[in-house]
Amino acid sequence: MSISMVNERADSVPPLWLRLPARIAVLLARGIARLTPERQFALLRAVRRGARPSRVAEAHRARNAVLHVSVMCTGPWCLQRSIATALLCRVTGVWPEWVVGVRTEPFTAHAWVEVDGVPVDEDTERLTAFRRLVVVPPRRAGVPE
Repeated sequence: MSISMVNERADSVPPLWLRLPARIAVLLARGIARLTPERQFALLRAVRRGARPSRVAEAHRARNAVLHVSVMCTGPWCLQRSIATALLCRVTGVWPEWVVGVRTEPFTAHAWVEVDGVPVDEDTERLTAFRRLVVVPPRRAGVPE
């Protein structure tokens, strides 16, 4: 599940305290990405419980840390990168919107994280061609599932 792209690079070195959790998030994301889509979605919905909605800076910091610790996540492995980013956000008590979308011409799938409907560190112009299929948003207080 990925669109063609060049390898991304972390734009800064994350703090030491964030590197180990980022490595763990990448390892967990690799396992979660191997599950069936239904189990992925259910697991991510369960993991987000108790987290407040992420801010852009928090999601950016998590994504940057994931890119810094994982060569795999710098390449076309968007599913693992987006899951790892969401998991790392969750470790810090927040949750972004985790999104999976597709486009038809040519058929391609892509996964990314958003904050308030704005993709974090993604080419927003390119993503306009994608139709959002699955979104695991942060839980809003008082809003039933």
